[in-house]
This record gives sequence, structure tokens and C-alpha cells, in this order.
Amino acid sequence: QVQLVESGGGLVQAGGSLRLSCAASGRTFSTFSSYDMGWYRQGLGKERDFVASISWSGVTTYYGDSVKGRFTISRDNAKNTVYLQMNSLKPEDTAIYYCKAHRMINFVNYDYWGQGTQVTVSS
Repeated sequence: QVQLVESGGGLVQAGGSLRLSCAASGRTFSTFSSYDMGWYRQGLGKERDFVASISWSGVTTYYGDSVKGRFTISRDNAKNTVYLQMNSLKPEDTAIYYCKAHRMINFVNYDYWGQGTQVTVSS
């Protein structure tokens, strides 16, 4: 099984910064560098939305419109970890942030999710 554990969430004032981490592990999860990784978030009473993603190589990144220029996704394949640096935080960034690992093998999608970490931004 694949296990993703997020950390780094917390309470921060508007304009502040947080750095989220997502560590991957598992008996069969020996190829972290083969997975595209992403961050999603879900506010109270809202749907889960895309935040950012990074390709397996780290070369390609994508961001949701609401976080472009403020958030940066990165990965360290040697540590099986993906990061989300969040700057200039706004109250509307308050949500549970989830990490996702994605890989396609023979046209079959394999997706794994973490349990989430709470980010609260006070005004």
C-alpha cells in the first residue's frame, strides 16, 4: 500500500507563510520518482479543488488560478517528499490540504491520497 502523510499545516495570519510537506512511503511504493504529485484543498462545505501539481521529474508544474504567484510546489525524490510553499496567505486559503500521488500504468490510473492537513488563515 501507498501511504501519504501531510504535515506543516496550522494557524497563520493573513499575509503570512506556511510550508506543507507530504511524505510518501509504503511496502510497494518504491518508485516515488515515477509519480506525478499534486496538492488539493477543500474548504468547509466546498468541493475539493486543485491547487498545484508537479511532474515525476520536477520539470513541469501547474497551479490553480487562485494561487499562481503565491504558492510554489517542489519535490525531493531522494526524500520521497513533495512540498507546497505558501506565501501571502489569504483567509480564503483556509482549507484542508491534501496530497495526491498519480501514476498511469498501461492506461490504468493509480491515485493515492493523504489524510489532509488543516490550514487556517486569520484576517
